[in-house]
Amino acid sequence: MKIRLTEFSDNWALMYRQEAQFLKTIFKDDIIKCEHFGSTAVRGMKAKPVIDMMCIVKDIEKIDKFKEEMKKLGYEAAGEWGITGRRVFRKGGENRSHHLHFYQFDNPQIERHLIFRDYLRSHPAEATRYTKYKEELAKRFDYTSEYSQAKKTFVKEMEQKALAWFVKGGKLNVEE
Repeated sequence: MKIRLTEFSDNWALMYRQEAQFLKTIFKDDIIKCEHFGSTAVRGMKAKPVIDMMCIVKDIEKIDKFKEEMKKLGYEAAGEWGITGRRVFRKGGENRSHHLHFYQFDNPQIERHLIFRDYLRSHPAEATRYTKYKEELAKRFDYTSEYSQAKKTFVKEMEQKALAWFVKGGKLNVEE
């Protein structure tokens, strides 16, 4: 998929809320809560205009039973997509609009994602630094596969800063 970095949009929060409501009509009580994360969840950050949503569920194995229904609704199942215990659905084909990341409630990846999101929200200078780095990469790479691989080390370093911030008393802002 070609890289599409765009300016922050207030519409991303609305897109998240609408999709979260829609997903609850499909998964009903299987979803405990949803969270908006990734760059589209951080005011002011440039991002690929793809809403990253985390759906925290009671039982991750149940999510596999929804593959066919989700396909009929325009979602592509992507399996664990590199993280054990996760299920990912992508919506929109080459012009993706949403990535749904399903995690069972006790998966440690949940906290990692939320800490990183809230660190960036609480540290605008770091969000700006991350945006500038993404802009540099977008000039060097045409496709998200190359771009995503190139930013891994930078993101890991930022995640370590975020974790240190959290351990020292940083607060999570749980959305729902």
